[in-house]
Amino acid sequence: MSELKKINNALISVFYKDNLAPIVKKLHELGVTIYSTGGTQNFIEEQGVPVETVEGLTSYPSILGGRVKTLHPKVFGGILGRRELESDLLQLEEYEIPQIDLVIVDLYPFEETVASGASETDIIEKIDIGGISLIRAAAKNFRDVLIVSSRNEYPELLDLLNDKNGFTDLSDRRNHAVNAFNTSSHYDTHIFNYFANGEAKAFKQSIQKSQVLRYGENPHQKGIFHGDLDTLFDKLHGKELSYNNLLDVDAAVSLIAEFEECTFAILKHNNACGIASREKLVDAWKDALAGDPVSAFGGILITNREIDKETAEEINKLFCEVVIAPAYNSEALDILKSKKNRIILVQKPCELPTSQFRTLLNGVVEQDKDLKAETKKDLKTVTKKSPTENEVKDLLFANKIVKHTKSNTIVLAKNGQLCASGVGQTSRVDALRQAIIKAEAFGFDLNGAVMASDAFFPFPDCVEIANQAGITAVIQPGGSVKDQDSIDYCDNVGIAMVMTGTRHFKH
Repeated sequence: MSELKKINNALISVFYKDNLAPIVKKLHELGVTIYSTGGTQNFIEEQGVPVETVEGLTSYPSILGGRVKTLHPKVFGGILGRRELESDLLQLEEYEIPQIDLVIVDLYPFEETVASGASETDIIEKIDIGGISLIRAAAKNFRDVLIVSSRNEYPELLDLLNDKNGFTDLSDRRNHAVNAFNTSSHYDTHIFNYFANGEAKAFKQSIQKSQVLRYGENPHQKGIFHGDLDTLFDKLHGKELSYNNLLDVDAAVSLIAEFEECTFAILKHNNACGIASREKLVDAWKDALAGDPVSAFGGILITNREIDKETAEEINKLFCEVVIAPAYNSEALDILKSKKNRIILVQKPCELPTSQFRTLLNGVVEQDKDLKAETKKDLKTVTKKSPTENEVKDLLFANKIVKHTKSNTIVLAKNGQLCASGVGQTSRVDALRQAIIKAEAFGFDLNGAVMASDAFFPFPDCVEIANQAGITAVIQPGGSVKDQDSIDYCDNVGIAMVMTGTRHFKH
Protein backbone atom coordinates (compact mmCIF):
# COMPACT_ATOMS: atom_id res chain seq x y z
CA MET A 1 0.00 0.00 0.00
CA SER A 2 1.13 3.58 -0.65
CA GLU A 3 2.73 5.49 2.21
CA LEU A 4 0.76 8.54 1.08
CA LYS A 5 -2.59 8.63 2.86
CA LYS A 6 -5.49 11.05 2.63
CA ILE A 7 -7.13 12.46 5.72
CA ASN A 8 -10.84 11.68 5.50
CA ASN A 9 -11.84 11.64 9.17
CA ALA A 10 -10.40 13.58 12.11
CA LEU A 11 -10.97 13.42 15.85
CA ILE A 12 -10.33 16.66 17.72
CA SER A 13 -10.56 17.02 21.51
CA VAL A 14 -8.31 19.64 23.10
CA PHE A 15 -7.96 21.66 26.30
CA TYR A 16 -6.20 24.58 24.58
CA LYS A 17 -8.03 26.08 21.61
CA ASP A 18 -5.38 28.68 20.68
CA ASN A 19 -4.68 28.73 16.92
CA LEU A 20 -7.01 25.79 16.33
CA ALA A 21 -9.52 27.74 14.21
CA PRO A 22 -7.43 27.88 10.98
CA ILE A 23 -6.91 24.13 11.19
CA VAL A 24 -10.55 23.17 11.54
CA LYS A 25 -11.46 25.56 8.70
CA LYS A 26 -8.80 24.01 6.48
CA LEU A 27 -9.97 20.50 7.32
CA HIS A 28 -13.52 21.51 6.39
CA GLU A 29 -12.25 23.00 3.14
CA LEU A 30 -10.55 19.67 2.38
CA GLY A 31 -13.80 17.77 2.96
CA VAL A 32 -12.66 16.08 6.17
CA THR A 33 -15.33 14.83 8.56
CA ILE A 34 -14.58 16.08 12.06
CA TYR A 35 -15.59 14.24 15.24
CA SER A 36 -15.49 16.03 18.57
CA THR A 37 -17.06 16.43 21.99
CA GLY A 38 -17.66 18.93 24.78
CA GLY A 39 -15.97 22.30 24.67
CA THR A 40 -14.00 21.49 21.52
CA GLN A 41 -17.21 20.61 19.70
CA ASN A 42 -18.72 23.94 20.71
CA PHE A 43 -15.60 25.79 19.58
CA ILE A 44 -15.64 24.11 16.15
CA GLU A 45 -19.33 24.91 15.68
CA GLU A 46 -18.58 28.56 16.57
CA GLN A 47 -16.20 28.62 13.60
CA GLY A 48 -19.10 27.73 11.32
CA VAL A 49 -17.66 24.25 10.68
CA PRO A 50 -19.93 21.18 10.86
CA VAL A 51 -18.93 18.56 13.41
CA GLU A 52 -20.06 15.04 14.27
CA THR A 53 -20.41 14.35 17.99
CA VAL A 54 -18.50 11.50 19.61
CA GLU A 55 -21.68 10.73 21.56
CA GLY A 56 -23.48 10.26 18.24
CA LEU A 57 -20.77 7.90 17.05
CA THR A 58 -20.68 5.79 20.20
CA SER A 59 -24.37 6.07 21.22
CA TYR A 60 -23.08 6.80 24.74
CA PRO A 61 -23.12 10.18 26.46
CA SER A 62 -20.20 11.76 28.28
CA ILE A 63 -20.48 10.33 31.80
CA LEU A 64 -19.00 10.65 35.30
CA GLY A 65 -18.64 14.40 35.11
CA GLY A 66 -16.71 14.20 31.83
CA ARG A 67 -14.27 11.56 33.06
CA VAL A 68 -15.43 9.17 30.33
CA LYS A 69 -16.05 10.62 26.89
CA THR A 70 -13.95 8.95 24.20
CA LEU A 71 -13.09 5.61 25.83
CA HIS A 72 -15.11 3.45 23.46
CA PRO A 73 -14.35 0.76 20.80
CA LYS A 74 -15.96 2.90 18.09
CA VAL A 75 -13.37 5.58 18.77
CA PHE A 76 -10.30 3.46 19.45
CA GLY A 77 -11.20 0.93 16.78
CA GLY A 78 -11.22 3.72 14.20
CA ILE A 79 -7.77 4.83 15.34
CA LEU A 80 -6.11 1.43 15.85
CA GLY A 81 -7.59 -0.34 12.81
CA ARG A 82 -4.78 -1.46 10.48
CA ARG A 83 -5.61 -0.46 6.95
CA GLU A 84 -3.38 -3.15 5.42
CA LEU A 85 -5.19 -5.99 7.26
CA GLU A 86 -8.36 -7.18 5.58
CA SER A 87 -9.62 -8.68 8.86
CA ASP A 88 -9.37 -5.29 10.59
CA LEU A 89 -11.17 -3.57 7.72
CA LEU A 90 -13.96 -6.16 7.77
CA GLN A 91 -14.48 -5.62 11.51
CA LEU A 92 -14.54 -1.86 11.09
CA GLU A 93 -17.20 -2.29 8.43
CA GLU A 94 -19.17 -4.80 10.51
CA TYR A 95 -19.37 -2.47 13.51
CA GLU A 96 -19.78 0.70 11.43
CA ILE A 97 -16.57 2.23 12.76
CA PRO A 98 -15.14 5.08 10.67
CA GLN A 99 -11.41 5.03 9.97
CA ILE A 100 -9.88 7.99 11.80
CA ASP A 101 -6.86 9.37 9.96
CA LEU A 102 -6.01 12.41 12.10
CA VAL A 103 -6.16 12.79 15.87
CA ILE A 104 -5.66 16.23 17.45
CA VAL A 105 -5.62 15.80 21.21
CA ASP A 106 -3.76 17.55 24.02
CA LEU A 107 -3.66 16.82 27.74
CA TYR A 108 -5.09 18.43 30.84
CA PRO A 109 -2.53 20.84 32.36
CA PHE A 110 -1.35 18.59 35.19
CA GLU A 111 2.11 20.18 35.54
CA GLU A 112 0.68 23.70 35.58
CA THR A 113 -1.98 22.75 38.12
CA VAL A 114 0.64 21.34 40.52
CA ALA A 115 2.75 24.48 40.09
CA SER A 116 -0.26 26.68 40.89
CA GLY A 117 -0.52 25.22 44.40
CA ALA A 118 -3.96 23.76 43.74
CA SER A 119 -5.58 21.24 46.07
CA GLU A 120 -4.93 17.54 45.64
CA THR A 121 -8.51 17.05 44.43
CA ASP A 122 -7.97 19.55 41.61
CA ILE A 123 -4.61 18.05 40.77
CA ILE A 124 -6.01 14.52 40.54
CA GLU A 125 -8.77 15.72 38.21
CA LYS A 126 -6.06 17.00 35.87
CA ILE A 127 -4.68 13.50 35.34
CA ASP A 128 -5.79 12.88 31.78
CA ILE A 129 -7.10 9.42 30.92
CA GLY A 130 -8.89 9.66 27.59
CA GLY A 131 -6.41 12.08 26.07
CA ILE A 132 -3.32 10.07 26.95
CA SER A 133 -4.99 6.91 25.64
CA LEU A 134 -5.92 8.56 22.34
CA ILE A 135 -2.39 9.91 21.90
CA ARG A 136 -0.79 6.53 22.51
CA ALA A 137 -3.24 4.73 20.25
CA ALA A 138 -2.75 7.14 17.35
CA ALA A 139 1.03 7.17 17.77
CA LYS A 140 1.12 3.37 17.89
CA ASN A 141 -0.74 3.22 14.58
CA PHE A 142 1.44 5.90 12.93
CA ARG A 143 1.51 3.89 9.70
CA ASP A 144 -2.07 4.98 9.14
CA VAL A 145 -2.81 7.85 11.54
CA LEU A 146 -1.36 11.31 12.07
CA ILE A 147 -1.25 12.34 15.75
CA VAL A 148 -0.94 15.97 16.87
CA SER A 149 -0.49 16.01 20.65
CA SER A 150 0.39 19.63 21.39
CA ARG A 151 -0.69 23.10 20.34
CA ASN A 152 2.99 23.73 19.58
CA GLU A 153 2.53 21.49 16.54
CA TYR A 154 -0.42 23.44 15.09
CA PRO A 155 1.66 25.64 12.76
CA GLU A 156 3.44 22.58 11.37
CA LEU A 157 0.12 20.78 10.89
CA LEU A 158 -1.42 23.74 9.06
CA ASP A 159 1.60 23.92 6.73
CA LEU A 160 1.29 20.18 6.11
CA LEU A 161 -2.42 20.45 5.24
CA ASN A 162 -1.73 23.33 2.86
CA ASP A 163 1.39 21.87 1.24
CA LYS A 164 0.09 18.33 0.73
CA ASN A 165 -3.58 19.11 0.23
CA GLY A 166 -4.79 16.86 3.04
CA PHE A 167 -2.40 13.98 2.45
CA THR A 168 0.38 12.73 4.78
CA ASP A 169 3.32 10.44 4.17
CA LEU A 170 4.94 7.93 6.50
CA SER A 171 7.74 10.29 7.58
CA ASP A 172 5.16 12.92 8.58
CA ARG A 173 3.26 10.43 10.66
CA ARG A 174 6.36 8.90 12.27
CA ASN A 175 7.77 12.32 13.22
CA HIS A 176 4.51 13.30 14.90
CA ALA A 177 4.40 9.92 16.65
CA VAL A 178 7.83 10.67 18.15
CA ASN A 179 6.46 14.00 19.40
CA ALA A 180 3.43 12.23 20.82
CA PHE A 181 5.46 9.71 22.83
CA ASN A 182 7.59 12.60 24.05
CA THR A 183 4.40 14.31 25.23
CA SER A 184 2.98 11.22 26.93
CA SER A 185 6.21 10.16 28.66
CA HIS A 186 6.82 13.72 29.91
CA TYR A 187 3.29 13.86 31.28
CA ASP A 188 3.59 10.52 33.08
CA THR A 189 6.97 11.51 34.54
CA HIS A 190 5.44 14.55 36.21
CA ILE A 191 2.55 12.49 37.57
CA PHE A 192 4.97 9.91 38.98
CA ASN A 193 7.16 12.56 40.59
CA TYR A 194 4.12 14.24 42.14
CA PHE A 195 2.99 11.00 43.76
CA ALA A 196 6.54 9.95 44.73
CA ASN A 197 6.83 13.29 46.56
CA GLY A 198 10.61 13.29 46.62
CA GLU A 199 10.98 9.70 47.81
CA ALA A 200 13.66 7.82 45.88
CA LYS A 201 11.51 5.06 44.42
CA ALA A 202 12.99 5.51 40.94
CA PHE A 203 14.84 8.14 38.93
CA LYS A 204 12.64 9.85 36.38
CA GLN A 205 13.26 13.20 34.74
CA SER A 206 11.84 14.61 31.55
CA ILE A 207 12.96 17.60 29.50
CA GLN A 208 11.09 18.10 26.26
CA LYS A 209 13.37 20.52 24.43
CA SER A 210 16.91 19.89 23.26
CA GLN A 211 19.50 21.29 20.91
CA VAL A 212 22.49 19.63 19.26
CA LEU A 213 25.77 21.33 20.15
CA ARG A 214 28.74 21.71 17.83
CA TYR A 215 30.48 19.01 19.86
CA GLY A 216 30.93 17.91 23.46
CA GLU A 217 33.78 18.68 25.82
CA ASN A 218 36.20 17.85 23.01
CA PRO A 219 35.71 17.90 19.22
CA HIS A 220 35.61 14.09 18.97
CA GLN A 221 32.66 13.93 21.41
CA LYS A 222 29.03 14.51 20.49
CA GLY A 223 27.11 17.00 22.61
CA ILE A 224 23.43 17.80 23.21
CA PHE A 225 21.84 20.25 25.62
CA HIS A 226 18.47 19.16 26.97
CA GLY A 227 16.57 22.20 28.17
CA ASP A 228 15.13 25.54 27.13
CA LEU A 229 17.78 28.26 27.33
CA ASP A 230 15.26 30.83 26.09
CA THR A 231 13.54 30.82 29.48
CA LEU A 232 16.79 31.89 31.15
CA PHE A 233 18.52 34.06 28.55
CA ASP A 234 17.89 36.40 25.67
CA LYS A 235 20.78 35.97 23.26
CA LEU A 236 21.61 39.33 21.71
CA HIS A 237 24.75 38.53 19.74
CA GLY A 238 27.39 35.98 18.86
CA LYS A 239 27.80 32.36 17.96
CA GLU A 240 25.98 29.44 19.56
CA LEU A 241 26.95 28.37 23.06
CA SER A 242 29.23 25.34 23.13
CA TYR A 243 29.25 22.47 25.61
CA ASN A 244 32.12 24.06 27.54
CA ASN A 245 30.46 27.48 27.38
CA LEU A 246 27.36 25.98 28.98
CA LEU A 247 29.36 24.47 31.84
CA ASP A 248 30.99 27.84 32.50
CA VAL A 249 27.72 29.74 32.16
CA ASP A 250 26.09 27.40 34.67
CA ALA A 251 28.92 28.01 37.14
CA ALA A 252 28.74 31.76 36.53
CA VAL A 253 24.98 31.97 37.10
CA SER A 254 25.27 29.99 40.33
CA LEU A 255 28.12 32.16 41.61
CA ILE A 256 26.61 35.57 40.84
CA ALA A 257 23.35 34.52 42.53
CA GLU A 258 25.21 34.68 45.87
CA PHE A 259 25.67 38.45 45.62
CA GLU A 260 23.19 41.28 46.08
CA GLU A 261 25.78 44.08 45.98
CA CYS A 262 27.22 45.30 42.65
CA THR A 263 29.54 42.47 41.62
CA PHE A 264 31.48 41.36 38.56
CA ALA A 265 32.95 37.88 38.12
CA ILE A 266 35.21 36.25 35.54
CA LEU A 267 35.18 32.46 35.25
CA LYS A 268 37.43 29.97 33.51
CA HIS A 269 36.85 26.22 33.49
CA ASN A 270 33.97 26.61 35.98
CA ASN A 271 36.03 28.49 38.58
CA ALA A 272 36.24 32.19 39.38
CA CYS A 273 39.59 33.64 38.36
CA GLY A 274 38.45 37.14 39.28
CA ILE A 275 35.58 38.64 41.24
CA ALA A 276 35.01 41.93 43.05
CA SER A 277 32.16 43.84 44.66
CA ARG A 278 32.21 47.62 44.33
CA GLU A 279 29.79 50.55 44.38
CA LYS A 280 30.54 51.35 40.73
CA LEU A 281 30.34 48.64 38.08
CA VAL A 282 33.43 49.67 36.15
CA ASP A 283 35.45 49.44 39.37
CA ALA A 284 34.05 45.97 40.07
CA TRP A 285 35.14 44.95 36.56
CA LYS A 286 38.65 46.37 36.87
CA ASP A 287 39.23 44.76 40.25
CA ALA A 288 37.81 41.44 39.10
CA LEU A 289 40.17 41.49 36.13
CA ALA A 290 43.12 42.34 38.39
CA GLY A 291 42.58 39.05 40.22
CA ASP A 292 44.06 37.11 37.29
CA PRO A 293 44.31 39.02 34.00
CA VAL A 294 46.05 36.06 32.37
CA SER A 295 43.32 33.47 33.03
CA ALA A 296 40.63 36.03 32.18
CA PHE A 297 41.55 35.72 28.48
CA GLY A 298 38.76 33.76 26.79
CA GLY A 299 36.71 33.67 29.99
CA ILE A 300 33.05 33.99 30.88
CA LEU A 301 32.01 37.38 32.33
CA ILE A 302 28.95 37.89 34.50
CA THR A 303 27.52 40.74 36.54
CA ASN A 304 24.32 41.47 38.44
CA ARG A 305 24.02 45.06 37.19
CA GLU A 306 23.21 46.72 33.85
CA ILE A 307 26.39 47.18 31.83
CA ASP A 308 27.04 50.81 30.90
CA LYS A 309 29.23 52.39 28.21
CA GLU A 310 32.21 52.96 30.50
CA THR A 311 32.31 49.36 31.65
CA ALA A 312 31.75 48.02 28.11
CA GLU A 313 34.74 50.01 26.85
CA GLU A 314 36.93 48.35 29.47
CA ILE A 315 35.53 44.88 28.78
CA ASN A 316 36.11 45.34 25.07
CA LYS A 317 39.88 45.48 25.66
CA LEU A 318 39.77 41.79 26.59
CA PHE A 319 38.98 38.75 24.46
CA CYS A 320 36.14 36.92 26.17
CA GLU A 321 33.76 34.18 25.06
CA VAL A 322 30.55 35.21 26.85
CA VAL A 323 29.17 38.28 28.61
CA ILE A 324 26.12 37.89 30.88
CA ALA A 325 24.18 40.72 32.53
CA PRO A 326 20.59 41.54 33.46
CA ALA A 327 20.66 44.44 30.96
CA TYR A 328 22.87 46.59 28.72
CA ASN A 329 22.41 50.20 27.74
CA SER A 330 22.39 50.84 24.00
CA GLU A 331 25.89 52.33 23.83
CA ALA A 332 27.35 49.44 25.80
CA LEU A 333 25.65 46.92 23.55
CA ASP A 334 27.03 48.53 20.40
CA ILE A 335 30.55 48.38 21.86
CA LEU A 336 30.29 44.75 22.93
CA LYS A 337 28.82 43.71 19.59
CA SER A 338 31.94 44.94 17.82
CA LYS A 339 33.46 41.47 18.32
CA LYS A 340 31.61 39.21 15.89
CA ASN A 341 31.68 35.92 17.81
CA ARG A 342 31.31 37.30 21.33
CA ILE A 343 28.19 35.81 22.93
CA ILE A 344 26.08 38.45 24.68
CA LEU A 345 23.33 37.18 26.97
CA VAL A 346 20.65 38.92 29.00
CA GLN A 347 19.90 36.86 32.10
CA LYS A 348 16.18 36.76 32.82
CA PRO A 349 14.49 35.95 36.13
CA CYS A 350 14.00 32.20 36.14
CA GLU A 351 13.47 29.64 38.87
CA LEU A 352 16.30 27.11 38.64
CA PRO A 353 16.17 23.48 39.81
CA THR A 354 17.01 22.84 43.44
CA SER A 355 18.44 19.39 42.79
CA GLN A 356 21.17 18.16 40.48
CA PHE A 357 22.16 14.83 39.02
CA ARG A 358 24.85 13.28 36.86
CA THR A 359 25.57 9.90 35.32
CA LEU A 360 27.81 7.76 37.49
CA LEU A 361 29.06 4.22 36.81
CA ASN A 362 26.02 2.37 35.48
CA GLY A 363 23.45 4.76 36.95
CA VAL A 364 22.71 8.27 38.08
CA VAL A 365 23.54 10.04 41.33
CA GLU A 366 21.23 12.81 42.54
CA GLN A 367 21.52 15.36 45.33
CA ASP A 368 20.12 18.64 46.59
CA LYS A 369 21.98 21.68 45.30
CA ASP A 370 24.30 23.35 47.79
CA LEU A 371 22.03 26.31 48.51
CA LYS A 372 23.37 26.99 52.00
CA ALA A 373 24.53 30.62 52.20
CA GLU A 374 26.26 31.53 55.44
CA THR A 375 25.55 34.88 57.05
CA LYS A 376 27.14 36.71 59.96
CA LYS A 377 24.95 34.84 62.45
CA ASP A 378 26.36 31.50 61.21
CA LEU A 379 29.91 32.45 62.16
CA LYS A 380 31.22 31.02 65.40
CA THR A 381 34.42 32.69 66.61
CA VAL A 382 36.66 29.97 68.04
CA THR A 383 39.79 32.05 68.74
CA LYS A 384 40.52 34.60 71.43
CA LYS A 385 40.64 37.30 68.78
CA SER A 386 37.42 38.14 66.93
CA PRO A 387 37.46 39.31 63.31
CA THR A 388 36.86 43.01 62.66
CA GLU A 389 33.74 44.17 60.81
CA ASN A 390 35.74 44.52 57.57
CA GLU A 391 37.23 41.07 58.05
CA VAL A 392 33.76 39.59 58.61
CA LYS A 393 32.62 41.10 55.30
CA ASP A 394 35.66 39.67 53.54
CA LEU A 395 35.24 36.28 55.22
CA LEU A 396 31.66 36.00 53.98
CA PHE A 397 32.74 37.24 50.54
CA ALA A 398 35.50 34.62 50.35
CA ASN A 399 33.19 31.90 51.64
CA LYS A 400 30.74 32.53 48.81
CA ILE A 401 33.54 32.05 46.31
CA VAL A 402 34.96 28.94 47.95
CA LYS A 403 31.53 27.32 47.77
CA HIS A 404 31.62 27.61 43.96
CA THR A 405 35.24 26.54 43.46
CA LYS A 406 36.53 23.02 42.73
CA SER A 407 37.81 21.14 45.78
CA ASN A 408 40.27 21.08 47.39
CA THR A 409 40.28 24.85 47.40
CA ILE A 410 41.53 27.84 49.32
CA VAL A 411 40.34 31.38 48.56
CA LEU A 412 42.23 34.53 49.56
CA ALA A 413 40.32 37.82 49.56
CA LYS A 414 40.74 41.40 50.70
CA ASN A 415 38.45 44.42 50.60
CA GLY A 416 35.74 42.67 48.57
CA GLN A 417 38.15 41.38 45.94
CA LEU A 418 39.43 37.91 45.10
CA CYS A 419 43.21 38.00 45.48
CA ALA A 420 43.73 34.41 44.37
CA SER A 421 42.46 30.88 44.81
CA GLY A 422 44.03 27.46 44.84
CA VAL A 423 41.73 25.23 42.81
CA GLY A 424 41.14 21.48 42.51
CA GLN A 425 44.21 20.35 44.42
CA THR A 426 44.63 16.93 46.02
CA SER A 427 46.12 18.63 49.07
CA ARG A 428 44.71 21.65 50.93
CA VAL A 429 48.27 22.79 51.63
CA ASP A 430 48.98 22.73 47.89
CA ALA A 431 45.82 24.74 47.25
CA LEU A 432 46.97 27.38 49.74
CA ARG A 433 50.47 27.56 48.32
CA GLN A 434 49.08 27.87 44.81
CA ALA A 435 46.84 30.75 45.93
CA ILE A 436 49.69 32.59 47.63
CA ILE A 437 52.00 32.24 44.61
CA LYS A 438 49.27 33.54 42.28
CA ALA A 439 48.39 36.46 44.55
CA GLU A 440 52.01 37.55 44.82
CA ALA A 441 52.53 37.12 41.06
CA PHE A 442 49.74 39.63 40.38
CA GLY A 443 51.02 42.13 42.93
CA PHE A 444 48.61 41.59 45.81
CA ASP A 445 49.66 42.50 49.34
CA LEU A 446 48.19 39.73 51.49
CA ASN A 447 48.81 41.53 54.76
CA GLY A 448 45.32 41.91 56.23
CA ALA A 449 43.75 39.49 53.74
CA VAL A 450 41.43 36.64 54.78
CA MET A 451 41.42 32.95 53.93
CA ALA A 452 38.45 30.66 53.25
CA SER A 453 38.59 26.87 53.05
CA ASP A 454 35.90 24.58 51.65
CA ALA A 455 36.61 21.95 54.33
CA PHE A 456 38.31 21.62 57.71
CA PHE A 457 42.06 21.72 58.36
CA PRO A 458 43.28 18.28 59.47
CA PHE A 459 46.53 19.84 60.68
CA PRO A 460 47.64 23.37 61.63
CA ASP A 461 50.00 23.60 58.62
CA CYS A 462 47.56 25.71 56.56
CA VAL A 463 47.15 28.39 59.23
CA GLU A 464 50.92 28.43 59.74
CA ILE A 465 51.52 29.10 56.03
CA ALA A 466 48.67 31.64 55.96
CA ASN A 467 50.18 33.52 58.89
CA GLN A 468 53.55 33.72 57.13
CA ALA A 469 51.77 35.23 54.08
CA GLY A 470 50.07 37.94 56.17
CA ILE A 471 46.56 36.45 56.52
CA THR A 472 44.75 37.86 59.58
CA ALA A 473 41.40 36.01 59.58
CA VAL A 474 40.22 32.55 58.56
CA ILE A 475 36.82 30.98 57.81
CA GLN A 476 36.38 27.22 57.65
CA PRO A 477 33.69 24.68 58.51
CA GLY A 478 35.57 22.97 61.33
CA GLY A 479 34.95 19.37 62.32
CA SER A 480 38.47 17.96 62.42
CA VAL A 481 39.53 15.96 65.46
CA LYS A 482 42.54 18.29 65.47
CA ASP A 483 40.62 21.58 65.19
CA GLN A 484 42.15 22.67 68.48
CA ASP A 485 45.66 22.52 67.02
CA SER A 486 44.74 25.11 64.40
CA ILE A 487 42.88 27.22 66.95
CA ASP A 488 45.86 27.18 69.33
CA TYR A 489 48.22 28.29 66.59
CA CYS A 490 45.90 31.14 65.60
CA ASP A 491 45.70 32.24 69.24
CA ASN A 492 49.48 32.23 69.53
CA VAL A 493 49.99 34.50 66.49
CA GLY A 494 46.85 36.66 66.76
CA ILE A 495 44.79 35.31 63.83
CA ALA A 496 41.00 35.41 64.12
CA MET A 497 39.22 32.19 63.11
CA VAL A 498 35.52 31.52 62.61
CA MET A 499 33.80 28.23 61.91
CA THR A 500 30.54 27.74 60.06
CA GLY A 501 29.78 24.07 60.65
CA THR A 502 29.06 23.64 56.92
CA ARG A 503 31.41 22.01 54.45
CA HIS A 504 31.30 23.14 50.80
CA PHE A 505 32.97 20.41 48.78
CA LYS A 506 32.54 20.76 45.01
CA HIS A 507 33.71 17.99 42.69
